[in-house]
Amino acid sequence: MTRMLTCAFFFFFFSSTAPPTVRIIHSGHACNVEEERHTERVYTIREGETLELTCLVTGHPRPQIRWTKTAGSVSDRFQDSSVFNETLHIAKILRTQGGRYYCKAENGLGSPAIKSIRVDVYYLDDPIVTVHQSIGEAKEQFYYERTVFLRCVASSNPPVRYSWHRGREVLTQGSDKGVEIYEPFFTQLQGETKILKLKNLRPQDYANYSCIASVRNVCGIPDRSVIFRLTNKTASPSIKLLVEDPIVVNPGQIVSLVCITTGGEPPPILTWVSSNDTLPQRSVVKGGTLTLPAITSDEAGVYSCVASNNVGNPAKKSTTIVVRALKKGRFWITPDPYHNDDNIQIGREVKISCQVEATPPEELTFSWLKNGRALRSSERMVITQTDPDISPGTTNLDIIDLKFTDFGTYTCVAALKGGGIPEISIDVNISSTTVPPNLTVPRGKSPLVAREGDTVELECLVSGKPKPIILWSRADKEAPMPDGNMQMESYDGVLRIVNVSREMTGSYRCQTSQYNGFNVKPREALVELIVQYPPTVEPVYMEMRQGLGRPVVMTCRVLRAHPSRVLRFEWLLSNRLLHAGAFDAQRDETEYTIRSLNRDGWGEYTCNVINEAGAGKCTFQVTGKAYPPEFYYDTYSPLWQNRPRVYGFKLQWTQMNPNAVDRIVAYRLGIRQMGLQRWWEQEIPVDGIINKGELMTHNLTELIKPESYEVRLTPITRFGEGDSTIRIVTYSAPINPHLREFHCSFEEEPICMFTQDKNDDFDWTRHSAATRDTKYTPNTGPSADRSGSKQGFYMYIETSRPRKEGDQARLVSPFFNVAPKNPYGITNPPAYCFGFFYHMYGKHIGTLNAFLKQKGQTTSEGPVWSLSGNQGDRWKQAKVSIHPTASFQVVLEGVRGPGIEGDIAIDDVTLEEGECRDPPPSESHQISASSWKTTGHQTENQSQ
Repeated sequence: MTRMLTCAFFFFFFSSTAPPTVRIIHSGHACNVEEERHTERVYTIREGETLELTCLVTGHPRPQIRWTKTAGSVSDRFQDSSVFNETLHIAKILRTQGGRYYCKAENGLGSPAIKSIRVDVYYLDDPIVTVHQSIGEAKEQFYYERTVFLRCVASSNPPVRYSWHRGREVLTQGSDKGVEIYEPFFTQLQGETKILKLKNLRPQDYANYSCIASVRNVCGIPDRSVIFRLTNKTASPSIKLLVEDPIVVNPGQIVSLVCITTGGEPPPILTWVSSNDTLPQRSVVKGGTLTLPAITSDEAGVYSCVASNNVGNPAKKSTTIVVRALKKGRFWITPDPYHNDDNIQIGREVKISCQVEATPPEELTFSWLKNGRALRSSERMVITQTDPDISPGTTNLDIIDLKFTDFGTYTCVAALKGGGIPEISIDVNISSTTVPPNLTVPRGKSPLVAREGDTVELECLVSGKPKPIILWSRADKEAPMPDGNMQMESYDGVLRIVNVSREMTGSYRCQTSQYNGFNVKPREALVELIVQYPPTVEPVYMEMRQGLGRPVVMTCRVLRAHPSRVLRFEWLLSNRLLHAGAFDAQRDETEYTIRSLNRDGWGEYTCNVINEAGAGKCTFQVTGKAYPPEFYYDTYSPLWQNRPRVYGFKLQWTQMNPNAVDRIVAYRLGIRQMGLQRWWEQEIPVDGIINKGELMTHNLTELIKPESYEVRLTPITRFGEGDSTIRIVTYSAPINPHLREFHCSFEEEPICMFTQDKNDDFDWTRHSAATRDTKYTPNTGPSADRSGSKQGFYMYIETSRPRKEGDQARLVSPFFNVAPKNPYGITNPPAYCFGFFYHMYGKHIGTLNAFLKQKGQTTSEGPVWSLSGNQGDRWKQAKVSIHPTASFQVVLEGVRGPGIEGDIAIDDVTLEEGECRDPPPSESHQISASSWKTTGHQTENQSQ
């Protein structure tokens, strides 16, 4: 790598901080870009192409950039995943990704800068033709009128235009008395569809009909068409299902649903749909047959065969698949309801109820056994089945006037008539020991104290026979249990919670369920859970930068802890105890102070705040490291070129918080060529104190064209090296590296590095005649660029509202370097010929001015060329000789006239070394510029 030569290193003593500004430029595959007219920019792109938008920002410190989007579609969630990058890149863009995109830049100074652009995605889908017919009988006449409607619809953006053809014949309204073409009044958007009405069908109406959908080739989208053949056999579809309804099957069976077409021309297409939204994953569709291998209960539901041929309405036939199932067997015992007693007693009534969930419910059968022998309904043993609407799947056994001989085991057996499903048997023991349940909390189990992260068991002792299931829930608030449900079941009365958290502190209710036990008022008890946890403190980590000899105060604050009043603290430096103590009742923080920081005081300080459950830790990193420098990216013309193969770059930066630590004595500059491993380093000494916002400059020289370089800058103090900052320096060819000629025809978006003046009233707009909205401002502006091409680009001022008379728009060229003394025999000071083509057509044309602006010039000078008024609908050329004595820019200013028909356009701007060779004509518009010792000349060459 070539040796780096250090040029002057110096400071600018002014504040270089600046709030952000932003503008959006575009690349990618745009078909058209409407620049900032009528309050918004519109970027038009074809679906499937690549969208690329770049956010160009200024501001110091370097602003953070964020792309966000407002919806083009409610389902689009771009705004949830913002892009933090200068360039927004979307490959193969979808129609749902259209909408308004915002670039937001902020650096903490002033308000964030925001610019937006609307992305319009163009597309055209294949059109679809649907056919409907109406048959009506005219009163008192013996004929039928048969009218056919052909409707054509295509999804598109922009709105589609339709045309109809019969064979090769173009059909238009009025071209055939038997044909009517219209848009239905109920469509939301004009051009949404076109209906072709064939009145009282004639033999010639049986033909091939073509619907052609067009978006007029915008974005290069070709027309799309569809053909429908109308015959005397054209008919809507009809189908038949070769299956029963419903179909009742057992789990694991193979189910085949067969659907056949019984009519329809063209032949209908058959599809299957399910009430479960989607067909089962393992299902197989072949023709009109849907096969479900090894069916499960989850796959039960309504299945529909749908036939469509775009004639009339689709035909639909459905069947229901029912998968047999028995589950959730339960029982309960109800003591004599006529006595206020929860116990079973001899001589009184007792009822045993049994319930299951059955599919299909009509196939459910129950049988009862006593001690294994079949039991029939009698006067004292009454077997009933509950009304399925009130309590489906339930059977009851009423024992009237209970006797000792009735004690035993009663079994309820549930089965399905169709068979193939295992029976459910439920045993219920009735004896002298059958008693209602009772709940108690064991001694010492409430309140229960645990530490966060432990496994705890909340316990309720349940007595009684049979033992019911216990239901656990929160008693102190409406909140879910650890598994996410509002209740948890327990068969042994124990609730086990793994990895208990502080949020689980509170009261828990255990209560008996009303099934698998006595059907009596639920018994319940409460258990209190207290979860202890270590202190939560702040800050968890803090870096504290400070210079030697200065004080440092560290504060560790307790946010919450349980128990909260049994707290002590200890301060350590690298595990060496500095100070310890206990919190008093009034304070929730502890402080440690270093009165005068010395070298031994740098390091990691920790404060441990401790209670019974553990410790919370604050960490403070005390350091003398300097903050990173902040590169200045808005340097004016930072790149220069003295020799053919090398270039130079003006590197500028400010120092973040320079007074936070000891004085910065030097910067270590590292530089390496991109793609190479080796770094070259040198130290840049600093004299004196750096103030906040001071702009420092170091010139990098001997950089090899066209390579890019990675530059690293590190501040150095008595502590040592501070934080580094890295940026990339990229070569871009200067616009005028002493070239003989400059030419700009505005064909590319960067517009040859011309910029809009920020202090004028409005901006110049880049446009081509092919994309310009001529409807908005007729009778003004060019119909082609200077070369006569409608696709070519030029710059113009749009004088429509809200522009006012006298408003100015200024376009500023990049800086041009003055040629060396006496190159090619040119006199001193050097002369340049500045030329451009202008178009000034319209009755309200204002003024076009050209200025020369030299570097260092502070006073406003007059124009070197000026012209006002309507010059006719043609391009003309202007040339003027200028004699700058320093680096310079040329400025083109458009001034709005008295009305909207005043668009002024420019094209083909040139700058050549030497005086203008063409003599000025008699109607010259030259202006004296004696203050620069230059004379302007103007010539006109008409260009149609």
